[in-house]
Amino acid sequence: MKIEKFYNQAYDWVIRYGPRFLVGMLVLFIGLWMIKLLLSWSHRGMHRKGVDPTLKPFLISILGIALRILLVLGVMQIMGIQMTLFTALVGAFGVAVGLALSGTLQNFASGILIMLLKPFVVGDNILTNGIEGTVTSIQIFYTLVTTFDNRSVILPNSMLSNNMIINISREGSRRLDISYKFSNAVDTKQAKGVISKTIDEEEACLKTPERRIGVSLLEPDSFTLVINVWVAAHGFEDTRLILQEAILQDLKDTGVKIGGLP
Repeated sequence: MKIEKFYNQAYDWVIRYGPRFLVGMLVLFIGLWMIKLLLSWSHRGMHRKGVDPTLKPFLISILGIALRILLVLGVMQIMGIQMTLFTALVGAFGVAVGLALSGTLQNFASGILIMLLKPFVVGDNILTNGIEGTVTSIQIFYTLVTTFDNRSVILPNSMLSNNMIINISREGSRRLDISYKFSNAVDTKQAKGVISKTIDEEEACLKTPERRIGVSLLEPDSFTLVINVWVAAHGFEDTRLILQEAILQDLKDTGVKIGGLP
């Protein structure tokens, strides 16, 4: 009798839930195949649109996980599996993980924004949070900047997305400003001529935009000449040192004295 009762219960379960189970499994296999196809299309679409290579795997992964979760939930619904408890557990787990990884998730979201909006790219010189250097790597959670004195600084992406960033090299050129103080006994035209000739001979100085050399400050016994000259953004500091030394030497060679006293 027990065997017959078990057989009848099994038969009733198969009749009641068997079709749902078969339909659910069919939907699962078709859904997985379609997700794979959709991810492949998405990958090709991102490649055509030039999405950052570092960002593509993460976007594809997130899209794949989200679609698979939705598919599993849909299959469970088709099979008639009660999801009330399952949903509660998933929600509680999600809240716990979200609280534990709030900082990490913020860095993750900021990394995606940086890769999409591109306020800077690898190779740019940036200034942020008192750190000035060259961006050597942009990861999904952090950005690596190498300072000009060869220190590696790891900046969380959330810090970069929530603070001001000065992209020093994006425009390709920068204005170099140099000031020299001269006694009033010095001929202004002579000093300007020597400086202009030095700039002409320095290959690192750009011809356009045009340079500016003029008196920026007048005092009873002296005046100050300011020099605005455009140079390449990369190598800015090297050019500044070389140009200042060359101007100083040429002024000395022509007998033009620097300083406020005659």
